[in-house]
Amino acid sequence: MADTDPIRRLMAKGVILPHPHSVSIGPEIDLDRIAPGVTIHPGCRIAGAKTFIMSGCIIGREGPATIEDCQLGRGVELKGGYFKASVFLDNANMGAGAHVREACLLEEEAGGAHAVGLKQTILMPFVTLGSLINLCDCLVSGGTSRNDHSEVGSSYIHFNYTPQQDKATPSLIGDVPRGVMLRERPIFLGGQGGLVGPSTIGFGAVIAAGAVFKGDLQEGRLWHAPQAGPREREFIPGLYGEIRPRVVNNIRYIANLLAFRQWYAGVRSLFLAPELTTAALNLLDAAVDERLKRLKALAMKMPESVKIHQALRQSRKSEALIRRQTEFHDAWQALEESLNAMRDHPGDAGLKDALLQELSRSHGPYLQAIKDLSTSSYRKGTQWLRGLVEAITASAMETLPTFTAMD
Repeated sequence: MADTDPIRRLMAKGVILPHPHSVSIGPEIDLDRIAPGVTIHPGCRIAGAKTFIMSGCIIGREGPATIEDCQLGRGVELKGGYFKASVFLDNANMGAGAHVREACLLEEEAGGAHAVGLKQTILMPFVTLGSLINLCDCLVSGGTSRNDHSEVGSSYIHFNYTPQQDKATPSLIGDVPRGVMLRERPIFLGGQGGLVGPSTIGFGAVIAAGAVFKGDLQEGRLWHAPQAGPREREFIPGLYGEIRPRVVNNIRYIANLLAFRQWYAGVRSLFLAPELTTAALNLLDAAVDERLKRLKALAMKMPESVKIHQALRQSRKSEALIRRQTEFHDAWQALEESLNAMRDHPGDAGLKDALLQELSRSHGPYLQAIKDLSTSSYRKGTQWLRGLVEAITASAMETLPTFTAMD
């Protein structure tokens, strides 16, 4: 009679469990989706029918770890904490006390030290996080290797919830079209600091330690906290100021996610196990859904803001704010339809095919294949993805004419 005990079956197939009786394997787990050579340390719990773990992974080396519906590539190390509905590609890692929730994607060799909290966050290859960090609702890229990577210092926070109680605050740190090519200067966000979303941060930018930054920072710029005294002004619940930068940043963030989805469907799928490709594509769809949900919630708050502006009878500047806030609310359905219609937009097929033609001749792992691309191919690949981002953004902005008109 076949053995029905999941622990014994895993050990029989070559999964390493130093203290098997302290490990919990959910009854819904398909044991064929946990590969030989995986190590599961004491006190760990593996759950979720979608869980998929490839060889060489080490789970719980620094403390108990709970994994629910996650997909792990080769050599991933999750040293302790809670991990749910996220994807970790080859050699990604997280330290003890991690709290990684839905829709996170850590690409090759990305990771963090202890006590890192993530949700709806994408870390592209080599991106490194220090300790005691909360970095939800971000996409981070930049860097060329483990020795030349984008870094977020310890005790850093991405502020993704506003005093007006909205979360339309995703920050684009680097971007997709250039970031995927692994040729850009790294970004440095210094420790004991914070970033107020939504922001866009250019490649090679540095935000000094101890600074809280709000706004957009161009490529190659250094920013440090100004030595100004405390300031205060009246806070009026429900009153929004200039929303154009926030809305535009949200649209560009969604456009980057959709371009990233095309990258996974057309390029990453050549190098990933089918289970990881499917999981990543589903994750990116969920990430877009989340951003649309949050942006819609912001749009629905605009009538109240307009009402307050009108009651206050402020300067002529308020007239432009009212126009844009009214338009954002009234155009929401058209804006949402535009972004959804572009979900499967493939971009320039000629540029994509030129890139794929060279990649199809590569027999090495993904990172090496991208690094080995000829100058012509990586430029065409970047142009393909940048064209996607610009087309998606332009289509969306057509629904908001006052956002592009001069005041």
